[in-house]
Amino acid sequence: MALLNFKRKSDETTTVTPQMEAFLQGYSIEVMPRTAAKVDDFRALLPQGTRVYIAHIEGTPIEDMVATAKRINSEGYDVMPHFPARIIKDAATLENWIAMYQGEANVKQALMLAGGVAEPHGDFADSMQLLDTGLFDKAGFERLHVAGHPEGNKDIDPSGGTANVDAALQWKQEFSQRTDAKMALATQFAFEAGPIIEWANGVKAAGVDIPIHIGIAGPAKLQTLIKFAIACGVGPSLKVLQKRAMDVSKLLLPYEPTEVLTELAAHKAANPDFNIESVHFFPLGGIKTNANWAIDNGGAATQPANAN
Repeated sequence: MALLNFKRKSDETTTVTPQMEAFLQGYSIEVMPRTAAKVDDFRALLPQGTRVYIAHIEGTPIEDMVATAKRINSEGYDVMPHFPARIIKDAATLENWIAMYQGEANVKQALMLAGGVAEPHGDFADSMQLLDTGLFDKAGFERLHVAGHPEGNKDIDPSGGTANVDAALQWKQEFSQRTDAKMALATQFAFEAGPIIEWANGVKAAGVDIPIHIGIAGPAKLQTLIKFAIACGVGPSLKVLQKRAMDVSKLLLPYEPTEVLTELAAHKAANPDFNIESVHFFPLGGIKTNANWAIDNGGAATQPANAN
């Protein structure tokens, strides 16, 4: 297995622990067409084999999504575009999108999610309905990721609790046994390790053995993170940011995910069968900032060139 030594030169020395290095190995990162356009060459930032998700925001033309996927794939990365159920009109539209991605950008992976709109634009309201079409299996997709919610989701369970989220997890578990594609739960970001560990253990105890790719917000200004966290419905762990905002000495300092990842990495090292498989970064403070933080903290020190 070829390995890349991919360290960024820096005037500051960061102590990289073996636990963190192991936990960050194989991390993924999310971009949008407009943010990807600001990166001249992803090969200067991401190790070969990094999975790059492409978020599909309402109003983004599918042509822009496919062009971004084609460009990033041409630079040597596995691209995983979002398929937001509520903005896809019907099965014919979905089939056309799949054909465009495969024909023009060699896409073999997809993330299914409901999408960030209140009302469906057509026939689909959730990721389960997309999967149930059978179109991804028919097209031979190698990976099918679905959403996970460590702190619940008020859009899915508007009255509180996790009954609907839990039922959806069971459906996805059953589906994972019917498909040849590899599956994973790509989660919303959270800021506190304890509740993440408790949730992941609960998923496993409920008989769901789909690996978890835990969502983590990358380095960013505190105000930026609080804005995104509220907009995305982040739950109890938002208090970590609010507490930091009350500390004048930290208010103007950028947030970094060091604490939450250090705790998760230590837990993984102590519990090798822990069901969090890898880290998925939301680069809310910028792709370059996030990628450089990952490099400085061991995320690219021993990245397999043929990571899958």
